Amino acid sequence: MSHAYRPPRRRSRLTRRGRLALFLGVLLTLGAAVLIPVLRGGSGPQEPRRLTISEGWRASQVYAAVDRELELPPGSAKSAALAVAPALPAEAKGNPEGYLFPATYPVTAKTTPATLLAHMVRTAHEKLATKAVADGGRSHGMTPYQTATMASVIEAEAENRADMGKVARVVHNRLAKSMPLQMDSTINYALNRSTVDTTLSDTRIDSPFNTYERQGLPPTPIDNPGLEAMAAAVAPTPGNWLYFVTVKPGDTRFSATYEEHKKHVAEFNKHRAARAGPRAG
Repeated sequence: MSHAYRPPRRRSRLTRRGRLALFLGVLLTLGAAVLIPVLRGGSGPQEPRRLTISEGWRASQVYAAVDRELELPPGSAKSAALAVAPALPAEAKGNPEGYLFPATYPVTAKTTPATLLAHMVRTAHEKLATKAVADGGRSHGMTPYQTATMASVIEAEAENRADMGKVARVVHNRLAKSMPLQMDSTINYALNRSTVDTTLSDTRIDSPFNTYERQGLPPTPIDNPGLEAMAAAVAPTPGNWLYFVTVKPGDTRFSATYEEHKKHVAEFNKHRAARAGPRAG
């Protein structure tokens, strides 16, 4: 299925109780222990070190963390990623972004980058294949890869876990109306940066990740999403929001109309100017 995902015009609707049950089911099903075994057996007991892969890390950050932990030259894990390509969905075209599942992994002297990355990919498959996630994704007309892609956008855009369901609803509502997502996080991914300041020229870059100019989801995930983002992607909070902006830390405003959104953006600019302080003369 093309990455330019559009929700079907007719699909089964969940009741409010059904959505709540689905969301809780996702968390309960996915909320198994995150300490993922990497190696079994061996010549004797060994106390493993622990490598934590955080939610929302890009593949490049995962590779760097693996290289540091295994004390390998930079680029070693990225090269080893070629070995996990056959285990990825065909839609991924060999790119493991979105499938390096965030968790805490034990690491021993026998751990290799390929072994570690393979377990991350296998764990991502397991989470996306659970009944709650798979059924939720299908109810929205999404493949598992599209679910991972949407979850990665939610992971990048939501300021906190409490906002993930609403961010997911904005994404679903925009797709349903054939509106460009216009997510700064996808621009940041294209430009290999992280910032809250997206300029007009940024929104005009020629990139398949430019969701200001291209409709649908980005062609690949833009990071590696965690459990809550997956849950939000398949069971978004009910609402009619089409816009959101984080006015200040802990204060994200969701709007159904552009006029309301412009007022919130003005508040964001006011707070940003106050933080910057007066300019030198």
